[in-house]
Amino acid sequence: MTTQDDKAAITAVMAEMNSAWARNDADAYGALFTQDATYVTFTGTCYSGRTDIVECHRALFSKFLKNTKLAGEITDIRFYGPDTAVVTGRGDTYKGATTPRASRLSKVQTCTFVREADGQWRVAAFHNTQRKPLMEAISFKTAPGTIPAAQK
Repeated sequence: MTTQDDKAAITAVMAEMNSAWARNDADAYGALFTQDATYVTFTGTCYSGRTDIVECHRALFSKFLKNTKLAGEITDIRFYGPDTAVVTGRGDTYKGATTPRASRLSKVQTCTFVREADGQWRVAAFHNTQRKPLMEAISFKTAPGTIPAAQK
């Protein structure tokens, strides 16, 4: 059975992801993933394993994502047994002091969390998808049946 403590622990991992990112600390960011984690970027690149995740972020933090921060919100946490959870949310990267509003976050993320033998929750799978608000609006207008129930 899951508890509020489990939700709080998973939320803390997500917050630490943001913190490690803001420090451009690839090692700390990667430590939040399982050794065999998969990580799919919004461009479709798939990284396998913690080492791959760390090294790609080390390169990104030194170049394209240097001095960026993560903004995000968790929209749902669902547990599938005592040691597995699926977390969905929205997020984005930004620079500067002003965090983007939740409605402006351009990516949708799904994370599968597992509680490892040491009791720590870590990300076993991460998938990041770029939102296309214009395409979404067109789809919703021309085919109302595509509107998610939560948005009706």
